[in-house]
Amino acid sequence: MESASQDINLNSPNKGLLSDAMTDVPVDNTASARISAPEGLTEAEEKELRSELAKVEEEIGTLRQVLAAKERHCGELKRRLGLTPFDGLKQNLSKSWHEVQVSNAYMITSEKLGEWNEKVTQSDLYLSASSTLEDWNDKLTQSEAYKKTQETLSQAGQKTSAALSNVGSVISRKLGDMRNSATFKSFEDRVGTIKSRVVGSRENNTDLQSPSGSGDKPPQDNAPF
Repeated sequence: MESASQDINLNSPNKGLLSDAMTDVPVDNTASARISAPEGLTEAEEKELRSELAKVEEEIGTLRQVLAAKERHCGELKRRLGLTPFDGLKQNLSKSWHEVQVSNAYMITSEKLGEWNEKVTQSDLYLSASSTLEDWNDKLTQSEAYKKTQETLSQAGQKTSAALSNVGSVISRKLGDMRNSATFKSFEDRVGTIKSRVVGSRENNTDLQSPSGSGDKPPQDNAPF
């Protein structure tokens, strides 16, 4: 242990001996880099498979580049056509729903649900429940409480309609009385007077702006005789 620690110590005079000894050991880089072939494969088969794998990975990279270019071109076309992302989403949803409807799973499920619905509606329990509900409905509509409630609601509706009609008549009568009142007529007369004054002032202004003396002088006779 002491000799090993002395060789590793940087201040030891023998610090170069360990590195020189390690450099003398041959290293097989090929063996360390090469991964052992799986069981059942020869070295030639492994080499062939690795070559095919490299080609497939290269094709995948090329296809990704082509797909990215196609997506950019598709986005440019949609932009020029004025299509929004919402339109694309709606179209994708419609297409997906159509694909679901035509799928075998959807058709089988629809058939099963139809069969179950038919079985339920034809079952004795469903028929008995429907008959019971119809009996209850008939009994309810024929009961005295139902008839009284219906008559009460009908009378309330008629009274409401009559009240609204009376309110409309009262409002119309009040408006007629107000128009026939002396105050309203006096106000109407004042409005008519103001209107006539405004119209008269406009006519006077028009007369003042017309050229004066045009009717005093007779027209000049320019006839040659």
